[in-house]
Amino acid sequence: MISDNALKVLYRLKKSGYQACLVGGCVRDLLLGREPKDFDVVTSAHPEEIRAIFRNCRLIGRRFRLAHVHFGEEIIEVATFRGLAGEESHGGRVVENGRILRDNVYGTIEEDAFRRDFTVNALYYNINDFSVVDYVGGMEDHKAGMLRLIGDPEQRYREDPVRMLRAIRFAVKLGFTIHPSCADPINRFSSLLQEIPPARLYEEVLKLFLSGYAVQTFEQLRHYRLFASLFPETEQCLAREQQGFPLTFLAKALERTDQRVQDGKPVAPYFLFAALLWEPVRARAQARIKAGESDILAYQEAAGEVISNQVRHTAFPRTASLPAREVWALQPRFERIVGVRPFRLLTHPRFRAAYDFLLLRAETGEAEPSLADWWTRFQQAGEAERKGMTSPGRRRSGRSRSRKRKVRAEPPTDVSV
Repeated sequence: MISDNALKVLYRLKKSGYQACLVGGCVRDLLLGREPKDFDVVTSAHPEEIRAIFRNCRLIGRRFRLAHVHFGEEIIEVATFRGLAGEESHGGRVVENGRILRDNVYGTIEEDAFRRDFTVNALYYNINDFSVVDYVGGMEDHKAGMLRLIGDPEQRYREDPVRMLRAIRFAVKLGFTIHPSCADPINRFSSLLQEIPPARLYEEVLKLFLSGYAVQTFEQLRHYRLFASLFPETEQCLAREQQGFPLTFLAKALERTDQRVQDGKPVAPYFLFAALLWEPVRARAQARIKAGESDILAYQEAAGEVISNQVRHTAFPRTASLPAREVWALQPRFERIVGVRPFRLLTHPRFRAAYDFLLLRAETGEAEPSLADWWTRFQQAGEAERKGMTSPGRRRSGRSRSRKRKVRAEPPTDVSV
């Protein structure tokens, strides 16, 4: 179950006179009988020495200097044993307000073990005698299904607040229990996540919600008040939900995400963020509509405001924000089922994702089921039947007659047919 390429790295380092072991999640998962998704190697060789051994190697990172050894699509991450604070080394260690900003202090395997976060992630597979090396009681916690931080939990959370998110992710993924000494401080320290660069939190959010356990992760994040630090506007909306719609919609969207991951299907990050931020977008848009603004313009403006606020907490790239805005902007257009507009919408490059989003809204009672059913039939119908479905004489389903108002004409959609 160990990658051939990981073994190549281990034995070449050994042949070159360095100590090398597998470490972390791959060892933990192998002991659980699971196939690891990747393999991390730790060694006594320094980054420059690793690069000298492997021509297919790249050095990355400033906070932690790492070596990536490339084997086609597979990358074996190789790190140098880290030393304890205060030890002299190349690169040095920079700490500000208790948080580690840079940490290139090198040391021994035992020192490295005490520098890791959780005991079950500090297990080493030694190729010299094919043993599992444990300095911190990780094997006992592994057998007990217990997630425990190494060292003082409060200090470790201050050093790197992202460890709180990792605790949730590992506990949910592995089915482990977070030790009380590590769980109790999380509520008090949740605000420390605001000090983490938003771009780094984007990567953490993807790990949290795209691992196949999004629903449980969401519940645990809210339980420990961490979700509010990641998505403050969404949390505010969930706190004042009406008839359970906001929470029901998001739970259903995350449930679908888990199902796709378990089925081996891809999940687009933009769809995940569209679901996570939908409620604040909808709330802002509805307020604008009540003030007399057209629904299409209201959703466009609301999307811009929500994204502008969100990137201060969890930044996400334009490759995720632009498609998410399109999914939101298409929702009011689904209500226009007369004339040529349905035909135009059908050719929009983001139609399928927006249609799936509409189905989720209908399933949770937020959108009219008849409207979702109309669009399902419209896609399956022939050309003649479609024209009959969109004739001006037909009743416009999914839209209340009492909500008549003047709506700006839409410009033609710029798409490639």
